Amino acid sequence: MQTPPIVARTEWDAARKAILAKEKALTRARDALAAERRRMPWMEVTKPYRFVGPDGEVSLADLFDGRRQLIVYRAFMDPGVKRWPAQGCVGCSLMADHVPNLAHLHARGTSFVYVSRGPQTDLARIKARMGWDHIPWYTLTDDFDADFDVAEWHGHNAFIRVGDRICRTCFVNERGDEQFVTTWSWLDMTALGRQETWEDSPDGYPQNSPYSWWNYNDEYQVK
Repeated sequence: MQTPPIVARTEWDAARKAILAKEKALTRARDALAAERRRMPWMEVTKPYRFVGPDGEVSLADLFDGRRQLIVYRAFMDPGVKRWPAQGCVGCSLMADHVPNLAHLHARGTSFVYVSRGPQTDLARIKARMGWDHIPWYTLTDDFDADFDVAEWHGHNAFIRVGDRICRTCFVNERGDEQFVTTWSWLDMTALGRQETWEDSPDGYPQNSPYSWWNYNDEYQVK
């Protein structure tokens, strides 16, 4: 493995200072992007979407649970997915492992839910096994996923209530979703990174194909 040079503290501090300047620029760019998102136009939602939850059928408005904002993540815990009904999509499972205590979102008037095609009985069993009981999880019954660009791929949609009206305000998907998986952020700050073949790393660094190392949280062969 071709490693970077090993240097004294003064040289290391100089290199760290150069990286820090770029980190601060990235933070300012991220703040500017968030500010632009807050100024995006809103799209009113008029279709009467229905979902099934643990207590029966509910509407999109019900998913807000009395709060002003709502984030909906489309997870592929669906019939037809590999290993169903024992499990769902391994990537969506990795994502679910990073959903935090939702009290912090609730404090800002924001609800958060997962939606999938799987029946509630299967979702409840998988949630209990994987430790996801804190995630409100609903079953799709109609065209919600197709209408909001998550029929074929995962993604987060954000909504807001204005009186009796509901509007879509933002949509993040594909690699945009990476910001919600802290495992990747932590690996990105390490010397070896994510250890995936797409990364620009020094020659000889350990790497394998993306997705190949992902696993369900109770099936890793921990060394």
